Amino acid sequence: MTNPILKRAEDFMEARLLKKAGVYPFFRPMSSSEGAHVEFEGRELIMIGSNNYLGLTNDIRVKKAGHDAIERFGTGCTGSRFLNGNSVLHDQLEAELSTFLGKEDTLVFATGFMTNYAAIGTLVEEGDYILSDNENHASIIAGCKASLAQTIVYRHNDTTDLRAKLALLPPGAAKLIVTDAVFSMTGEIADLADIVQVKKQFPNTFLLIDDAHGLGVLGKEGRGTADSFGLAGEVDFICATFSKSFASLGGFIAGDATVIDYLRHKARAFMFSAALPPASAACALKVLELLQTDPQILQRLWKSVHRAREGYEALALSFVPSLTPILSIRVGDERKALLLVKELFANGIFATPVMYPAVPFGHALIRTSYMATHSKSDIDHVLSVLETLKKPFDLEANDLPHQLPQAHTYAFEEFQEAQNAN
Repeated sequence: MTNPILKRAEDFMEARLLKKAGVYPFFRPMSSSEGAHVEFEGRELIMIGSNNYLGLTNDIRVKKAGHDAIERFGTGCTGSRFLNGNSVLHDQLEAELSTFLGKEDTLVFATGFMTNYAAIGTLVEEGDYILSDNENHASIIAGCKASLAQTIVYRHNDTTDLRAKLALLPPGAAKLIVTDAVFSMTGEIADLADIVQVKKQFPNTFLLIDDAHGLGVLGKEGRGTADSFGLAGEVDFICATFSKSFASLGGFIAGDATVIDYLRHKARAFMFSAALPPASAACALKVLELLQTDPQILQRLWKSVHRAREGYEALALSFVPSLTPILSIRVGDERKALLLVKELFANGIFATPVMYPAVPFGHALIRTSYMATHSKSDIDHVLSVLETLKKPFDLEANDLPHQLPQAHTYAFEEFQEAQNAN
């Protein structure tokens, strides 16, 4: 009898089929990176699949901060912050983030995923309720599952459905609304103004947002999505990561000092994980400083984003409307999306597909994003290539619905048959 663990691995055919078809788009090893450009197998490619929105991963000031921290503290903490791994850089980063975001206190974690997993899993308990947006990030979903609270999923960005579901819950029970502030696959921004109004209508209701793709991009000096709405004081907890605009690694939750201190002593994923490396903390601190002292960084970002968005509109591409650096081109068919990524790669462009289960089957996207360090010639080249590919791949504005229906299968057999026919 085959071991069930081994059988599950043997039955997993997706990656093998994509590799056999020559369209496997994942785990491509880059030999070097300058942010907007990467090197792969001796070729230089324009990177439009990154979350490095401010382009600061190669900024000399950020790199120097990391180097200096290594010289001072070494390459790692080799222990949890709870015991032997805490440093003055961690404490400084928490204090400066609290001031930046207008919150009482902040707790820094080793990764962004860990932040949501630990915070949500600890904040709410049995007898409490979580109201989670249908398109929330996997880390939020994991945090909901880690909690003993009952999770209720509401329709994506639909405050009418959120209100209706809250109205059915006991008034005395603790309720936590959790949503991405910027949805990572599409660049959609949560309707925080309406969500805050709904929250105020129900007692014992709190709001936690994951601002991974808004921090450093939206709001005054990159203070994030809540700040861009003028609602930072109305959002109870702000979570985010340093692995995107902050050109580093790690994550944090900011909010009420009493609650943050509770998490500091109760969140097991925080307490029993090694601390964020000092170099990562130092790089995040330097980005935080640059956001407040070098306004040209954000100016360059929006110049790139506006140029790309205007180019997409001029080409009449079908893409998800977004007021962020994320511009996702709607393709539909998974096979077509994989072939398009391969064709872009051949034309010197590194892009990434978004397919089921990240989106419903049959509604694949090419998620593109733009950086402060993309040059005019970079974006012009991307637009030129997209212009030549839009008709062969049917990328012009089409009738794909914005609210996409859920599907249940990846149908790799059909993919393989279609691929063999070509």
